[in-house]
Amino acid sequence: MAKYKSHLLVCGGTGCRASESDAVFESLKAAIAEKGLEQEVQVIMTGCFGFCERGPIVKVLPDNTFYTQVKSSDAAEIVAEHIIKGRKVNRILYTDPKTKEHISDSKHMGFYKKQIRIALRNCGVINPENIDEYIARDGYQALGMAFEMGPQAAIDLIKKSGLRGRGGGGFPTGVKWELALQNKADQKYVVCNADEGDPGAFMDRSILEGDPHSVIEAMTINGFCIGASKGLIYIRAEYPLAIQRLKIAIGQAREYGLLGKDILGSGFDFDLELRYGAGAFVCGEETALIHSMEGDRGEPTFKPPFPAQSGYLAKPTIVNNVETFANVPVIFLKGVEWFTSIGTEKSKGTKVFALAGKINNVGLIEVPMGITLREVIYEIGGGIKNGKKFKAVQTGGPSGGCLTEKHLDTPIDYDNLIAAGSMMGSGGMIVMDEDDCMVSVAKFFLDFTVEESCGKCSPCRIGNKRLYEVLNRICEGKGTMEELDRLRNLSQVIKDTSLCGLGQTSPNPVLSTLDNFYDEYLDHVQNHKCKAGQCKALMNYVIDPEACTGCTLCARVCPVNAISGERKMPHFIDTTICIKCGACMEKCKFNAISIQ
Repeated sequence: MAKYKSHLLVCGGTGCRASESDAVFESLKAAIAEKGLEQEVQVIMTGCFGFCERGPIVKVLPDNTFYTQVKSSDAAEIVAEHIIKGRKVNRILYTDPKTKEHISDSKHMGFYKKQIRIALRNCGVINPENIDEYIARDGYQALGMAFEMGPQAAIDLIKKSGLRGRGGGGFPTGVKWELALQNKADQKYVVCNADEGDPGAFMDRSILEGDPHSVIEAMTINGFCIGASKGLIYIRAEYPLAIQRLKIAIGQAREYGLLGKDILGSGFDFDLELRYGAGAFVCGEETALIHSMEGDRGEPTFKPPFPAQSGYLAKPTIVNNVETFANVPVIFLKGVEWFTSIGTEKSKGTKVFALAGKINNVGLIEVPMGITLREVIYEIGGGIKNGKKFKAVQTGGPSGGCLTEKHLDTPIDYDNLIAAGSMMGSGGMIVMDEDDCMVSVAKFFLDFTVEESCGKCSPCRIGNKRLYEVLNRICEGKGTMEELDRLRNLSQVIKDTSLCGLGQTSPNPVLSTLDNFYDEYLDHVQNHKCKAGQCKALMNYVIDPEACTGCTLCARVCPVNAISGERKMPHFIDTTICIKCGACMEKCKFNAISIQ
């Protein structure tokens, strides 16, 4: 086997592949071959590095140089300058937006400084399609340790670690495992919930694309702990790359004797198969997920019994999400004391977030529990885009709440976010600026949950529809003060009476925006105004006659001919015709058009 002097790691996550990182990978291989360096330099396709805003990313080892926004046309220069001559290519290094200096090592970038990568530890480090690279990073050692400890001792370790479910509920993982162990049955199951349905969320997808063996190993450990011989990974069919890499990893694990019969000579049998979801958000709820796998409609059921008592095919079943499983091997390898030293008293370890919205550094981050929203948004996220003012951050996906500037110093953990009127959820984090209308934001998320409700219970099926209709009337300037009271009352009824977590949390965007942005609701209802200019029914485009030069450009780009006027004379917009597309305002060079 060749002993390479250098490695070129190319981001192979879905985000970077969409920016043609595949072409970068092939161009680097071609440039290496052209220089005859195949025996000295290896090009590897890895998982997600996390810094999606700056992709495609190429990392050079052993000097840890981090190149951003790399194009296939840059490949020859990287090889000629960096690999052969030892000179970094400054123009594709990360440039600090404040100091304007080039930073070559990711450790010194604001985006990475406060991150601790546990669940993401191998993403962007190894080739996810090569089991040997996972093993070289202590892969499957935790499984051997669990075999030596025995089921109860291994479960006790997870309990002592304080690991809580990362899928949204935050239930103690070890307690769930112990409940399944105590329930005797001829067959038990381990299920990985990879049905990631939150808008803008890509945490689980990135782990499966970048480090599938960590989940396979953890599920095998879980199977051993509870006495299950069968594992099922329920994954969205819309995740083709994750599915492809899981299939490769499962095949490799079987070939190495790490799945199947008598694993590592322990006498324990365990195997995995994939089950595909059709994209129903409600199937992220464990009982709905189980029904979907059984071939039934994905609808939740009352608990108890919990799946750990009676789940898939009425057998004891553990359901944990991808990120939860990804933490398990590390807890065995580094120990309880190490893991519990990270995080807060009731929320141990780290949490992965998909940081998106009006933020400079969009990407996948993993931060210690207890870090504040301010640190995430302004230090890791690099602040708000285009120098705009921060307005709100939505945590917990469509079921979370919108937190404001007064919440920026709130520590991020399960309890503090709930106390602030939001939730951890699976890890979506969407940042909004001064141009966002919070009434419209609440309507957007209600539209999503109305569409995704399974319809089994009336509070969710009917109640959320009524909530959406009221919000829609408010955004159209037809709302009343009585309806503002109705919004709050109906939201509380839905929370108290819905069957599952989807309905119980769906009013959170409404309640949090009512609490934190009530003035915007009043403005919509009383003044029929949307200051953010997002509610089309409440805004009009007008031309300032003193600023208009009569250049006619606005009239020429208007798709409905709503603008009239003579050349070199002030123009006029007919608001009865205007469709409020904004084309005129975008094209005006004299800032003569505004929204009123």
